[in-house]
Amino acid sequence: MRNSFEHKLGKLNNDLILMGGMIEEAIASAITALRDNNAELAQKVVAGDMRVDDSEKSIESQCLSIILREQPVARDLRKVSAALKMVTDMERIGDNASDIAEISLMTDASSILRTVPGIQTMSEKVISMVSGAVDSFVRTDIELANKTITADDEVDDLFIENRNKIVELIKNDSCSGEAAVDTLMIIKYLERIADHAVNICEWVEFFETGEYKNTQII
Repeated sequence: MRNSFEHKLGKLNNDLILMGGMIEEAIASAITALRDNNAELAQKVVAGDMRVDDSEKSIESQCLSIILREQPVARDLRKVSAALKMVTDMERIGDNASDIAEISLMTDASSILRTVPGIQTMSEKVISMVSGAVDSFVRTDIELANKTITADDEVDDLFIENRNKIVELIKNDSCSGEAAVDTLMIIKYLERIADHAVNICEWVEFFETGEYKNTQII
C-alpha cells in the first residue's frame, strides 16, 4: 500500500515539475516575442497555454484522488494540499504569459520597450522569480523561497517606475496611445506573475513547515 502511495506522490511531484517548466518557458518566450516582434513565437505561446490548462486539470485530479483514496496525514497531506494550491497559481502564470503574447500579436510595443529599458529589467526579474519559485519547490528550499518572495518588492518598484515613464510618453505624444495602453497592460501582467510566484513560494513554505503566512495550519 505504501509503495503505491509513494508512486502516486512521485508522479504528482514529476508532473508539477513538468508544469513548472512549461510556465517558465511560456513567460520567457512571451517576452522574447514581444521584444523581437516575433509573431510566430507569440502564437506558439498562445497555443501552448492549452497544455498548461490540461496539466492543471490532471494535477488537480491526482490531488483529489490521493486525498480521497489514500487519506494522507501530516507531511504527506501538506504536500498534496500545497500542490492543489500551487497548480492554480502556475496555471494563472501561463494565462498571463499567453495574455502578453496575444498583445504582442495585436500591437507593436517593441519600440516602447526600447524607450523604457526598465520593462526589460522587470521582465528579467519576473522570469527569475518564476524560476526561483519552481526551483524552491523542486528542492524544498525555504531559503530560495524567501529570497524569491523578497524580490517581489523590486518588481513592485519597477512596475511603478515603468508605469510613470509610460504615462510620461503619452503626455509628450512620444508614442501611440494604443501601444502605450497595451504596454501598461503588459507590465501589469508581469506584476501579477510575480505575485503568483510569491504564492507558490508561500505554499512551498507551508509544505515544509506547516505554516502559511506565519500561521500554523497543519
